[in-house]
Amino acid sequence: MKSRIVLYSALVLLGMFGNSQQVLGTEYALKLALEHNYGIKIANNLAELAENNADILNSGYLPTLTGNAGASIDRQNTEGQLAPQPDPDNPDGPAIQRPPRIANGAETRRYNASLNLNYVLFDGLGRMYNYKRLKEEYQLSELDARETVETTITQLFSIYYTVAQFSENTRILEQTLTISKDRLTRATYQFDYGQSTKLEVLNAEVDINNDSINLINARQQLRNAKRDLMVVLGNKMPIEFDVQTDVSFLLNLDKEELLSKTQMNNIDLLRAEKNISISQFDVKASKAQFLPSVGLQGSYGWNETANNNNPIAFVLQSTSSGVSGGVNLTWNLFDGGTSITRTKNARINLEIQELQKEQLQMDVERNFNNAWEDYQNKLTVLGMQEGNIITASNNFERTQEKFKLGQVNSIEFRQAQINLINAELNRNQAKYQAKVAELEVLRISGELLNVDF
Repeated sequence: MKSRIVLYSALVLLGMFGNSQQVLGTEYALKLALEHNYGIKIANNLAELAENNADILNSGYLPTLTGNAGASIDRQNTEGQLAPQPDPDNPDGPAIQRPPRIANGAETRRYNASLNLNYVLFDGLGRMYNYKRLKEEYQLSELDARETVETTITQLFSIYYTVAQFSENTRILEQTLTISKDRLTRATYQFDYGQSTKLEVLNAEVDINNDSINLINARQQLRNAKRDLMVVLGNKMPIEFDVQTDVSFLLNLDKEELLSKTQMNNIDLLRAEKNISISQFDVKASKAQFLPSVGLQGSYGWNETANNNNPIAFVLQSTSSGVSGGVNLTWNLFDGGTSITRTKNARINLEIQELQKEQLQMDVERNFNNAWEDYQNKLTVLGMQEGNIITASNNFERTQEKFKLGQVNSIEFRQAQINLINAELNRNQAKYQAKVAELEVLRISGELLNVDF
């Protein structure tokens, strides 16, 4: 996953300028999104967390080694009564009582240090299955990151082409306003020279106001769409920029080939397969609870005790050190049925995951067929809108010539103008909708990251 992101991030920066504004190309927009989009950053961090969890250091395969050390000092007043001593002058007589021994402020110091080693030799294979489960979870997190990248790319270009559509719409409405202003100028001259009525001037003024309002709204839509695009790009572009309006389609796409790739590479199906693998390891790990575990223990210890100012103590100082080791076996013969229940639930969860995958396969195939037909329909609509542009353009040019000659009135001219505007706006919408539909087909089939933008 990271290699793919790095590959995309290495795309060449397109530094194009036009109309004193930078032109944001599709390649550079993709580069910015992959580097600065917050959703992708979060997904990559989550994948890194899963990678850390799947490391050998988190597997339970390595032994544990602990060190302990301590020191203590005791200061006590002690009085000890010694046993009576036989009288050497009269062995058969009573024993002689000896005076008590008193130690005031007797100090005893104790020191100790140890190293303890514990290692699980066998735990019923539960450790192995848990480790494999962590590996599968890491791969699942990579798929989650890939899904985030695909979703972000789809969102990016959906907004990018919305900006392109609004940019073209704005230019069309600017041209429309220019034509309407020329028409007002002509109507004013004709009225001044008595060649037309005031009604022609008023109609032209009304149309200019309507065209101005449409242009103001279009510019606002464009600014809003650019702000949306900047959010996806992590606000790494100035507000004043243009986008490319040229669109190319992958017309050599094969439906059956893409459907086959969908069944192998669709992100939802791949995630479902990983969930099944994780559930399978859960079942195996739960069975390990019925087997015994064998552990190895070892330690090295050192102890020292020092008695100062204590005439009662038998030993003033003692030191001991040594090594100990052992093997222990633990077998949970019966835990009240908890392990049995856990194993049954793990099997049921596995069955659920398998059923969900079967249902998901039908959903994905349906979604692919819907997306494919939607894409084909939008290409057909685009072709028809291109034909409407030709017809509307010819109609407007002829009507404009006749209007200049006074052979058609302003209402007929305005209607021809509106027909051309609508045709151009509909063509723009159809063009970008078709491109977004194409990207959706590629996303469902798992090929979105394998194409050049």
